[in-house]
Amino acid sequence: MTPFDCMAALNRSVNPGAIVLAASLFGGLTVSGAQAPETNWPQFRGPNAQGTSANAKPLEHWSATENVVWIAEIPGRGWSSPILWGDHVFVTTAVNSGVSEPPKKGLYLGGERPEAPRPEHEWKVLCLDLASGKVRWEHVVHRGPPAGPTHLKNSYASETPVTDGERVYACVGGVGLFCLDFSGREVWSKPLEPHKMRASWGTASSPVLHRDRLYLVNDNEERSYLLALDKLSGREIWRVDRDEKSNWSTPYIWENDQRSEIVTAGTGKVRSYDLEGKLLWWFKGMSSITIATPYADRGLLYISSGFIVDKSRPIYALRPGGSGDLSLPTGQTNNSSILWCQPTAAPYNPTTLVYDGRLYVLRDLGELSAFNARSGELLYDRQKLPQGLHFTASPWAANGRVFCLNEDGVTFVVRAGDRFELLQTNKLGEDDMCLATPALAGDRLLIRSASRLYCISKKP
Repeated sequence: MTPFDCMAALNRSVNPGAIVLAASLFGGLTVSGAQAPETNWPQFRGPNAQGTSANAKPLEHWSATENVVWIAEIPGRGWSSPILWGDHVFVTTAVNSGVSEPPKKGLYLGGERPEAPRPEHEWKVLCLDLASGKVRWEHVVHRGPPAGPTHLKNSYASETPVTDGERVYACVGGVGLFCLDFSGREVWSKPLEPHKMRASWGTASSPVLHRDRLYLVNDNEERSYLLALDKLSGREIWRVDRDEKSNWSTPYIWENDQRSEIVTAGTGKVRSYDLEGKLLWWFKGMSSITIATPYADRGLLYISSGFIVDKSRPIYALRPGGSGDLSLPTGQTNNSSILWCQPTAAPYNPTTLVYDGRLYVLRDLGELSAFNARSGELLYDRQKLPQGLHFTASPWAANGRVFCLNEDGVTFVVRAGDRFELLQTNKLGEDDMCLATPALAGDRLLIRSASRLYCISKKP
């Protein structure tokens, strides 16, 4: 089964001058202690990795031609999400010099390709102008054969880049981390040794930024670790070995009222570390494949893991300040640190979404549920999105609406609230396959398909 949820990246507030390409997901990004404004979307799922915006007012209706400001053709293949800072839009991609087998919508079982040819690829970071969609520059960060095989549904550029407004950081799994400035000049690079991944599914976890450091989780079948680098030089500051095997979840920097900590969701254990790599707390009880990223809202941390064939598919809401083993005994759904747990509610690929006090769950086969985010109380359950099969992208929310994008390029617009109400269905072109989570910028929405980047907004 393919395990990846195109994710990643981060947030900071500085003059647009530099950019780093990094497979990444994180939250609470700060520059000199200041929070990045929500008009930027600097990482996977935007500011604080929440997938929401208090300021954005995206349109509710569009098609492949209606309310499309521009369309940019993106070479190669990549399921990383677009990010943006000011009027700079960044995407990553891997361009195959040979012939790529096309991905198939909805395919998981049977998508392994351990013996597929691996001709030379070019990994690129592209910078586009937000107003026009024109390419400002593109930079090849690496050329060569991929470090290992990947699932047919995955890509060799599934890690989302992250930016602090001066640089962009990108990760090429099994190859390296790369830092670029906003003019496309490479500032530094750090090699990453290749390791075997479960069932040859490939990589997807993105690095995260916090203050002057870049963090990366590399969970694999051989030697898993959490890595901290100096973001300005790429110098390794510390590395902590981990017992976990392959996972695809991006870490999250949880800045709560007690401390800052690095939360890593894993199949064996969820673990949290302080900013120097010391283990703070952990718990068991996830499903056997972990993809979704953790995130926080109004003082609570939300973690999920929902491999579709497992009986255990939990969503957890945690209070800050935990220490040691927080694991729940069988049949128990809360303790002093875990406020509540829904044991069988989590989706597989998409990350859950908290918006206006409600937690939304978008399952891979197009069912939407809502819970009270503070209590875990069910508000509505498994409402079917019509013709909404196969969801990989995570949902997002703004302006009182929840948006759900399926693999066929159809976005379902649902009213945020205690009751399910479908407002609008928007479809892109027939050949647009969508797995990447979109980005928001004011009244503009950026949707990446297999070969294009759409900018959705009211035309001037």
